[in-house]
Amino acid sequence: MSSPAQPAPKPASTPQAVIRNFCIIAHIDHGKSTLADRMLQLTGIVDARQMRAQYLDRMDIERERGITIKSQAVRLPWIHQGQHYVLNMIDTPGHVDFTYEVSRSLEACEGAVLLVDAAQGIEAQTLANLYLAMDADLTIIPVLNKIDLPAAQPERYAEEIAGIIGCDPADVMKVSAKTGEGVEDLLNKIVDLVPPPVGDLSAPARALIFDSVYDTYRGVVTYVRVVDGKLSKRERTLMMSTGAVHETLEVGVISPEPIPSEGLAAGEVGYIISGVKDVRQARVGDTLTSSTKPAKEALAGYDHPKPMVFSGLYPVDGDEYPELRDALDKLRLNDAALIFEPETSTALGFGFRCGFLGLLHMEIVRERLEREFDLNLISTAPNVIYRVVMESGREIRVTNPAEFPGGIDGFAAAGSTPKGNTGGKIAQVFEPVVKATVISPADFIGTIMELCQGRRGVLLGMDYLSTDRVEIRYTMPLAEIIFDFFDQLKSRTRGYASLDYEPAGEQEANLVKVDILLQGQPVDAFSQIVHSDNAREYGLAMTAKLKELIPRQQFEVPIQAAIGSRIIARENIRALRKDVLAKCYGGDISRKRKLLEKQKEGKKRMKTIGRVEVPQEAFVAALSTGQAEASKPK
Repeated sequence: MSSPAQPAPKPASTPQAVIRNFCIIAHIDHGKSTLADRMLQLTGIVDARQMRAQYLDRMDIERERGITIKSQAVRLPWIHQGQHYVLNMIDTPGHVDFTYEVSRSLEACEGAVLLVDAAQGIEAQTLANLYLAMDADLTIIPVLNKIDLPAAQPERYAEEIAGIIGCDPADVMKVSAKTGEGVEDLLNKIVDLVPPPVGDLSAPARALIFDSVYDTYRGVVTYVRVVDGKLSKRERTLMMSTGAVHETLEVGVISPEPIPSEGLAAGEVGYIISGVKDVRQARVGDTLTSSTKPAKEALAGYDHPKPMVFSGLYPVDGDEYPELRDALDKLRLNDAALIFEPETSTALGFGFRCGFLGLLHMEIVRERLEREFDLNLISTAPNVIYRVVMESGREIRVTNPAEFPGGIDGFAAAGSTPKGNTGGKIAQVFEPVVKATVISPADFIGTIMELCQGRRGVLLGMDYLSTDRVEIRYTMPLAEIIFDFFDQLKSRTRGYASLDYEPAGEQEANLVKVDILLQGQPVDAFSQIVHSDNAREYGLAMTAKLKELIPRQQFEVPIQAAIGSRIIARENIRALRKDVLAKCYGGDISRKRKLLEKQKEGKKRMKTIGRVEVPQEAFVAALSTGQAEASKPK
């Protein structure tokens, strides 16, 4: 009979034969964190007094939204058939934007628990994570969760899973993470099926950094999976990519709070604190080795994530620019998928162009910066990377609409000098495309196809997973997905459809840059690259939105949308007028006319020398609500 075991306060290095490294992968909201909670309780490392829901989700945002953003590693003791085992579990995120977190976690494991909701069945992200685990050659343990729900159909979905991974439906485990039913059997199954790690204890130490966090008092804390050899306390370690040498101040395991130990041996997962203060020296994917007996070859590490969506982040108060730079440096240590570079905007001042894996990733990064570092930020409209080929043969990589080298006639828009543009005509514009997979009940096939084709999608194929569940595959421009495609998909399918997408190269497209001009001057923060068919709708929507948001001035202000030198939409903000005739109680008409002419001259002079002040609130409102609606195809 298996039973919980209390963790030793100072664990020594553990024999590889009793170690099991596994992660939990699933679609968002299928119960990964709840299953992790039950495992923590069953193994006895968290007592009932300290226990809370989503125990491993440490960030306020995770707990508020009910989603996992960061993978969390934890060491669990377990006794099976009289033998003590050590289970290293990693709870991973489920949203498509955090797939990079999942892929890194898989590299630190030998097995994966594939969790599927028994009331919903396989979702798009479930398939994506399953393929990632198969590519990493992990042992897959299929599990149906939430069998206690009245709507659960475990037999039906067990057959669905078996058909996809090629196992027997009886091999699919059935658990309820909420009640704890079947979780003990699952832990025993993990011990039986997941192979122990294989590593050479006598070889030079090699440890893969799979995550890092920044601690204000202790510097960088690196989470490692030791592949070969052993790392000990007070040993000098070498970062193989940077060549930096540091003394190991503390080494230990997470169970679920940090527990210091004397060292970590091959196959173990734990943390190392070396007092590193420069966040650039502890790169995720780097190999850690001993400086006295260094390894000859570094571990393979990870592919660098390719950002899918770009957006500008600017402090509302320009004086906070240095704080924003430091905050991004520290956050990148904790979020290896974030990239950024400095940029300036005539409208917003100094800021950073940031690359994200998706819209949710962008939203979470901004919220974390504001909460954890006490910043007040403006983010510009998200956009994707475009490749522009000029007639001269020169290529320009555009991550910011201000860099787009032309309008409808191929030249820079009036009054703007895009970075890197030396004039000349555009030959071709290429935009990124993705392969989108939608899994939905068969009733919604028509509405899904209508939505995808309205977003310039091309049908690749359709497969029935069961009699009433269908998988639809499309290639679509990424720019059509990043705004509100997911919201539209959910609303049209009553929440039943799920979406996953992956990069699929690029395609040539008829794209133009729409500039928004205030009193003839382009405002770079409002520029957007859109398909030529949607350019007029975008221009009309943005000019109408800005007319409501920008306060009236002492002079009339025209708001124009332009493609190159061609105006496609216009709105006017009426001037504020003082009643100069109020003091005239009669008299000759020429006296009134004289006062009106004097006012007219003043307005004319003011229009020549005056600047339109756009309040920060208008930028925030226009960029947060105007973009998605304006970019929708009509």
